[in-house]
This record gives sequence, C-alpha cells and structure tokens, in this order.
Amino acid sequence: MRRFRLSDTAIDIASERSALDHTAAGAYVSFEGWVRDHNDGRAVQRLDYQAYAPLAEHEGESVLAEVLARFRVREARCIHRVGALAIGDMAVWVGVSADHRDAAFAACRWIIDEVKRRVPIWKNEHYADGESGWLHPDNTPVGPASD
Repeated sequence: MRRFRLSDTAIDIASERSALDHTAAGAYVSFEGWVRDHNDGRAVQRLDYQAYAPLAEHEGESVLAEVLARFRVREARCIHRVGALAIGDMAVWVGVSADHRDAAFAACRWIIDEVKRRVPIWKNEHYADGESGWLHPDNTPVGPASD
C-alpha cells in the first residue's frame, strides 16, 4: 500500500480521506497547499512541478513510514502534484488520523515539513514579468543562481 504518491491530475480528497478511516481514530487533520499568486515579492502566474518519480516516491514513502513510527497515528497519506498548475490549484495534500488531536496535528505538520525538505520535487515559478525560476519545494533557488 502506497502512502505517498505523485499525481499529474487534481487530488481527490474524498477518496484519500476515506483511506484514513479507523474505528479507533478520534481525530483527522489535513493540510492543503495551494498555488498562490506571489512569492518573495514577485507576482506569480503559474507553476510547473517536476520530480524524478522513483526517487521522490521512495523518499516520500520513507517520510510516511517514519511518521507512523515516530507519532501515535493510525494512518497517514500525502499526495504531491506534478506538471503545470494554475493559481489556486492544490499542489500538495497531507492527511493523518490518530486517536487524539495532538498527535494528528503534530504528525501532519511534520509530514509536510519533511516532504518539503527531503523529497526531490522542484517547481518552476512563472512570473508576471515573463521570467521564471526553479525552486526546491522549501523555496530555495536551484541551479546556477543558487550558488
């Protein structure tokens, strides 16, 4: 069973949410990351996400396995979009079920932070001035401009 996946289509929250159902769970927490119209003082028109899928999916699965070992959660899932996204599109979704809300909130936050830090997914921001720039999901520039 895959807990982390990449998707080139819109995320179906309802089906993902149902995978978190557990009779012992008293809490469900989710996070949705959306494409916004600005970054670092620049107007953004759209984003393109790219990933080396085998490595990204492997590392994403590692993050989800770690959350199950580190936190008292029943289940966890994460989906990250790849491809062209418009302003307002959902770029990433995280869901966690747990017996208690504290664990669910903490685990959800930990997952998104670790995915942004560790999973090799890059975004190319297309700016209103016609320029574009590649960023790692933690918003650090990549390529020659980041040296």
